[in-house]
Amino acid sequence: MNDTAFLYEARGRVLVIHLPKELDHHNSRSLRYETDLLLEENYISRIVFDFSKTVFMDSTGIGILLNRYKQMQRSGGTVAIYGARAQIARLLSIGGVMKLVDRYDTKEAAIAEGGKK
Repeated sequence: MNDTAFLYEARGRVLVIHLPKELDHHNSRSLRYETDLLLEENYISRIVFDFSKTVFMDSTGIGILLNRYKQMQRSGGTVAIYGARAQIARLLSIGGVMKLVDRYDTKEAAIAEGGKK
C-alpha cells in the first residue's frame, strides 16, 4: 500500500478501512466517496478504522470518522478503531471521537463485536 491509498477489507458485515500515513483534506474526499459506495453495495454493520500506519490527521479526518459514526448509528451499526499511536489517539480524544467509538489494540479484537479492549 502506498502512503496515500486506502485499502478496504470486507469480513462478512464488517468493513475494515486501512488508513494511509496521512489522513487530511487532500485524500479525505476519496475516502468519503469510496466508503459511500461500499456501504451502499454491502450490508455493513461495523466499520473498523486501522490507524496503524497513520502519523498525521487533520480536522477533515476527524469529520469523516464522526460522519461514519453517525451513519452507522442510524443503521444500528457500530464503529471501532485500532492501531492509533499516542498522537493520533490524542487528536481523536480532542475531537470527541474517542467518546463515541471503541478503541482496540488489535484488528481481531476490533472486528469481533464486543471483543475485549
